[in-house]
Amino acid sequence: MPQQSKAPALMELDGFQFTPWPKTARLFRDIVITEKLDGTNAAIHVSEDGRVAAQSRNRLITPEHDNYGFARWVADNAADLAYILGPGLHFGEFWGQGIARKYGQETKRFSLFNTERWYKTGDDGLDSMATRAGDTLLGIDGIIGAVPVLYSGVFDETEIRQQLYYLQVGGSKAAPGFMNPEGICIFHTQTRSVMKVTLDANDAGKWEAVA
Repeated sequence: MPQQSKAPALMELDGFQFTPWPKTARLFRDIVITEKLDGTNAAIHVSEDGRVAAQSRNRLITPEHDNYGFARWVADNAADLAYILGPGLHFGEFWGQGIARKYGQETKRFSLFNTERWYKTGDDGLDSMATRAGDTLLGIDGIIGAVPVLYSGVFDETEIRQQLYYLQVGGSKAAPGFMNPEGICIFHTQTRSVMKVTLDANDAGKWEAVA
């Protein structure tokens, strides 16, 4: 018995919506490699009218319901933080004394992630935080800054491996002399995405072949 052919489906467009394929980003664009700090993720909110609030990775926090004292530090320095940072949501890592790896620190520090805004290289070749407050922040030098920039330039896998090697043998750039850094973060400027590679077992064997 001959098989009956199926009638072709009618091209009915009602109820469908065109969805384009997203633009494909180019891999070989600029990246920024920074040291990944092992502390606690935190952020400072600064409103247009100068009000300040703090958050952890998962929630807004207050000095009464805090996370490693970050909300208390933000509250104590609210006016200076509003002036230095300006309106917006400012993400960073709160690290040091009593948090995760501790880095041999006797104080806690806040390092901002947005190196495009906060990092600069001076005429002397030294990197420092760019801020309207001058060289000393909040009157306590070094308490707030930016995560260390290890490389800035076109995507280069060899450079990524090299920076991991430098961290492993030379120790932390954020806390010189601390020989157990966590790893790196790679910010891809075209996709505005961040990826990480760590020196622990999660990434073991994936980066160790360094020329």
